[in-house]
Amino acid sequence: MSSFNPNNIALDNGNLYGLPLDLNTAACVVFPVPWDVTVSYKDGTANAPKIIQQESLQVDLYDLTYQNFWDKGIYFEQPSEIILNKSTIYRNKAIQVLDKMSNGSTIDNDSSLRNEVQEINQACKELMEFVYTETKKFIDQDKKVILLGGDHSTPLGYIKALSEKYQDFGILQIDAHCDLREAYEDFEFSHASVMFNALKLKSVQSLHQVGIRDFCQEELDVASDSEKKVQIYFDRDIKYQMYAGTSWHQICENIVNNLPQFIYLSFDIDGLNPALCPNTGTPVAGGFEVDQIFYMLDMIKKSGKQFIGMDLNEVGNDVWDANVGARVLYRMIGLWLS
Repeated sequence: MSSFNPNNIALDNGNLYGLPLDLNTAACVVFPVPWDVTVSYKDGTANAPKIIQQESLQVDLYDLTYQNFWDKGIYFEQPSEIILNKSTIYRNKAIQVLDKMSNGSTIDNDSSLRNEVQEINQACKELMEFVYTETKKFIDQDKKVILLGGDHSTPLGYIKALSEKYQDFGILQIDAHCDLREAYEDFEFSHASVMFNALKLKSVQSLHQVGIRDFCQEELDVASDSEKKVQIYFDRDIKYQMYAGTSWHQICENIVNNLPQFIYLSFDIDGLNPALCPNTGTPVAGGFEVDQIFYMLDMIKKSGKQFIGMDLNEVGNDVWDANVGARVLYRMIGLWLS
């Protein structure tokens, strides 16, 4: 690292941002999970980690907020081809299942459909266990791990691994969706169910959702029945407050004050304005600019509260989406390492 020149052209060495590739000295590990089996709209996010790595070579390394944090070392684990191939196989099966369901079939009246759903659920469970095992290795080495999806189902195994290290933490979720559905479309580990599943972990004491603007009654019921364990900051309410004269700083102060000491950040990129991520799996009009989110995250850091883990997911299978994703990821790393 001492001989690395950040002003030169990025080295295409398979690492992020053209940085030297050295696991032993890297403070941060970016762990990619190329998986999008249960997405309910557009697939392709399984390919995001590889495209983000390529687009990261266009990112200049100096950051006005975090400056030269890159010198602490960033290691990019190569995406598993085995996982990517399984994602393709089971995504094709899931498409067939969704086609049957859209034509009226249910697991109660179609035994073949029931068997197909069970097979997909088993594959997703194995993916969760894989993520748990692999991220735990890095956690045990005292690495700061940022999981890179894939769809939003991918971080569940990582959150489980963190729950064994931290007895009490909250999740800060940047997202257009609540992801509080139970077994959505009969898929137990759906991207639309990840927070429902995360709340089952004893260590997850609270869930704070920012930017929500697409949800169903079932999810509202889960939140309202949670005895304030789930706090939702709806995109509409945030915008209405701002239109009425409340500053973003004031809104962020309220959010930060309600967060616990230890925080897991789950950043679904569809929480942003879809102009920044048009090919994300489930785009929704509305959302934030990148700097709005990082203003809030900087306030969290300045408050003395601590991040214990992070993920970035649902980045679309497109060069522009990956370009934005690479820059968001870089700022997440800087936030945590600085």
